[in-house]
Amino acid sequence: MDQGTIAAILPLFNERHWIEGLIRRMPAQIAETFVVDDGSDDGGPELARAAGAKVICHPGRRGVGAAIRTGIDAARAGGHWAVVVMAANGKDDPAEAPRLIDQLQRGYDYVQGSRYLEAGGASLNLPRGRDLMIRGYTLMFRLLTGFPASDVTNGFRAYRLSILDDPRIRLDQSWLDRYELEYYLHWKVIELGYKVVEVGVSKTYPKGGGNYSKIRRVRDWWSIVRPTLLLWLRLRS
Repeated sequence: MDQGTIAAILPLFNERHWIEGLIRRMPAQIAETFVVDDGSDDGGPELARAAGAKVICHPGRRGVGAAIRTGIDAARAGGHWAVVVMAANGKDDPAEAPRLIDQLQRGYDYVQGSRYLEAGGASLNLPRGRDLMIRGYTLMFRLLTGFPASDVTNGFRAYRLSILDDPRIRLDQSWLDRYELEYYLHWKVIELGYKVVEVGVSKTYPKGGGNYSKIRRVRDWWSIVRPTLLLWLRLRS
């Protein structure tokens, strides 16, 4: 298999307290880090740039899916072989990116991080309500796809960029601009028979709950779930 360089993509929205440290902790296997700013007003993009990332700014807030798409476009334009996508809010550990990269180099097309796998998985300070929602959605996804998923919502992922040359995978659709893109792609690679595997990773939430996520309970969770339902019902492609 022809293998080349690997880029990291971090969608950013008001995470100035985390972004600089994350970039400085990128492992040597990451050749370039793309931070896609989706309308931050807290100075985070400037900190990311000073830490060595290539920062791409959206003129306003478009959504995490649009930010990932922009990062993918930049990685492809830069000639990279694969990307690792991770959160910019400190929940993912860049030091664990080699776990995902290793599976790509072993021949997998798409690698999904999981906090629930016994081998290498860990979940710190995860609120009980969020845990139940993750497990419930993952169960639905597993039943509908037949894939033995354990953690569908974990945003720590890696994949070969050549899979996006498949005309049956259409990331350019505008309805994928928010959280939909990630779950659309996950469904499609399984449906189309690509080699998919989960790898244990850690996920660390702030102590004491509080403002632990920008995901809104109704609107954004529907954004997460609806690609699975629409693709299963053949209402989208």
